[in-house]
Amino acid sequence: MFRFGLTPAGFAVGKRNVHYSWVIVGVASMMWMTSSGMRFAAAILVDEFEKEPFGWSIGAIAAGFTIQWIVSGSLAPVCGWLADRWGVRRVMWGGGALFIIGMVLTAYMHSLWQFYLFFGVILAAGMAAFQVTLVSGVTLWFRKQLGLAMGILQGLQGIGTAFAILLVFFLFAQFGLRMTFLIPGIAGGAVLMVLVKFFYNEPADIGLRQWGAPDDEPIRSMQNNEVARVRTDVFLKQARKTNAFWNLVGIHFWGCAGHNIILILLVAMMTFNGHSKGVAVAVFITLMVVSTITRFAAPVLADRFGSKSVMLVVFSAQTFPLLLLIASQDLSTYFIFAVLFGIGMGGEMTAFPIINRQYYGDAPTGTTYGWQMAGAGIGMAIGPVLGGFLKDWTDTYIWSLWLSFGLSATAVLCIFFLPSTHQHQLPDWEDALPPEARTSSGAGAPAVSPASGGGDGSDD
Repeated sequence: MFRFGLTPAGFAVGKRNVHYSWVIVGVASMMWMTSSGMRFAAAILVDEFEKEPFGWSIGAIAAGFTIQWIVSGSLAPVCGWLADRWGVRRVMWGGGALFIIGMVLTAYMHSLWQFYLFFGVILAAGMAAFQVTLVSGVTLWFRKQLGLAMGILQGLQGIGTAFAILLVFFLFAQFGLRMTFLIPGIAGGAVLMVLVKFFYNEPADIGLRQWGAPDDEPIRSMQNNEVARVRTDVFLKQARKTNAFWNLVGIHFWGCAGHNIILILLVAMMTFNGHSKGVAVAVFITLMVVSTITRFAAPVLADRFGSKSVMLVVFSAQTFPLLLLIASQDLSTYFIFAVLFGIGMGGEMTAFPIINRQYYGDAPTGTTYGWQMAGAGIGMAIGPVLGGFLKDWTDTYIWSLWLSFGLSATAVLCIFFLPSTHQHQLPDWEDALPPEARTSSGAGAPAVSPASGGGDGSDD
């Protein structure tokens, strides 16, 4: 008989039992593709908002994206904190509802303040609920092969963004602005709500150990209880005292400020320089498709060889190709740039969950990653608006490109000051915990009976 569903070993597909951690990766990938794709796909509409009936300036349009990133960046630590304390599913339910509301309201906007509120605030709040919780939630399921899991998650997110760009281009051409937001908003929101049901907070929720955990390790719940709250507070206080904590926030800020100027303004830049909208979208899609290679490869390589050296390579790859566009605006140059920049940009964000594991081990890093995403969000916010107003003031995109180069180059410099990833930053942080909250004590979180599905951390 064909089997499909939860089993004592994890998840059954036919005769094979698959550890549920890999189901979590699949579910998280689909949710991230759905929730974040529109953020970047909407960038191909920047030059459309400059036309009637809107008639907004490039700087004013970029400000809408800036507001969105400020809101999502500001909420990132809050969402990470809520997920560490109360579990990721509760945060996701709220995020799914806000995603639908924001998309539907944006479809009916007609003035700039509505664009700022609906697209910049409400939709951003919905996206923030997923951008931290999905990544930090997946890390809770893996003791080994976290790099592979992150690679799959990040790579599929890049593919989803490329698909969203195509979808927006088609919907806008065929049906106009309203349906461009209504269809993905309602359909995507429904997908998110359904998938949340399959995203469990942690392995103990269904009686499993982490993938790669020893067979004799007790199954304990480390989320949504008083132990989780104590562990989160104690760890965060210590993590904030390390230079790596703040440097990683800064690196994420500089790198994202640099590359988001390109992601938001690239299509408008090309049409401004005389290239057709269709060709500009093709260049943008090329960038996103190429980025999936390093979105997958960067966390895998970081897990194997150390995150610092991998981050140095990919951050450099998103910095120096900008000199090509500064020198030439030819179509062939744009495609060459898209390939090189895509390699760097794709790996720029994806090594952060791995470096957190290498620096802090199995500590509750949801809030830590949330702080890093806050840096990223503020950077993503500041970059486009500065680049947009530079274009308005100078009537050229050259100074916007120089700004992107300078911001990304600063991130490259900061990476040199990170400590080695072979050195644990807080090896004894649990000493500050009460004995019952320490993982090494054998008494921390309440044990969970494996009768409801206690897997052994391996495939059948």
